[in-house]
Amino acid sequence: MPSGTGLKFYFWPFADIRKFTIRTQNLEVKLKLPSKEGLNIRAVISILYRVVPDKTPIVLEKVGEEYERDLILPVFRSAAADITAQFNAKDMHTGKRSEIENSIRDRMASILADRGFEVETVLLKSITLPTNLASSIEAKLQAEQDAQLMSFVLQQEKKEAERKLIEARGVSDAQKAISKGLSEKVLRFQAIQAFKELSKSNNSKVIITDGKTPIMMTDGK
Repeated sequence: MPSGTGLKFYFWPFADIRKFTIRTQNLEVKLKLPSKEGLNIRAVISILYRVVPDKTPIVLEKVGEEYERDLILPVFRSAAADITAQFNAKDMHTGKRSEIENSIRDRMASILADRGFEVETVLLKSITLPTNLASSIEAKLQAEQDAQLMSFVLQQEKKEAERKLIEARGVSDAQKAISKGLSEKVLRFQAIQAFKELSKSNNSKVIITDGKTPIMMTDGK
């Protein structure tokens, strides 16, 4: 029967004592994974798992002490190959990476739960794509970034053109308003100024006006 940590008493030599680590274990595996296109992708993957304490008798009876070699690794290799074969190679470098990790973990968990193991997480630590594929993916990503930048520049230029058009319309409207409404006022103001300057002279004046603007002004001596 399973027993936890601490001081224990056993009837030696009749007791058969086996020790199990129930802490989370990190199993790092290097392998080649198949992709949907049929490529082999080199990968380094970590599996974080632990033995469920109250199921250690099941582990000992059905698997044995070499459970990592005899069970965890084979289950992982099978699950990883089945899952990655459903994805394109580039997906392992994109936002689908976490989806692949979770799918592998779930597949392993469904198989290992009844065997006495809990799979906590699966991590794709590194992915090495074939050289030609990596170059084409980088070129595609660069092209997408360039397209996004060009789209941004065009939007800014469009906004600037619209701003200038609005500004030009405002200037035009202002000029029309001046020509219609302000011209008469300006002329009247200038006429008043002219009358003031003329009144300062000591000479006699003859001014012909319609009462709004001067028509003719002459000095008489």
